Amino acid sequence: MEELSLGVPEPILERLPPEDETAATDMQEAVAGWERRLNEAIDEADDDRDAAKQVLEAIDRFEQRYQTYDELVPELRAWGQSPIYALAWRTLYADVVAQLYDHDDLGEHLERERNARLVQDGIRLQDL
Repeated sequence: MEELSLGVPEPILERLPPEDETAATDMQEAVAGWERRLNEAIDEADDDRDAAKQVLEAIDRFEQRYQTYDELVPELRAWGQSPIYALAWRTLYADVVAQLYDHDDLGEHLERERNARLVQDGIRLQDL
């Protein structure tokens, strides 16, 4: 499997307050770290299926974090706080997941692995 290349989309960075450069830097460093760890997991994987499992576990975590930030937005608004950072991080997690699915043949492997998990979970549920 080819090496992953991830990035922070420019529109996300443009929505951040211009006086706060640390948020953009934090996002770029976070994405670079995710890219590095995912590439290490892919390199250490025995085959493409094992690599897809590792990436899918990361996607699951990204989707959980997306959900956390999504739930935080109305709460921040209710307290009169700006949700700009929660919105930016939420959008970043969604975009990184999309980047992973769009990456060469990885999306196909991810779909296969996700389907295999659904079948496996369904079989386990039938046994109960």
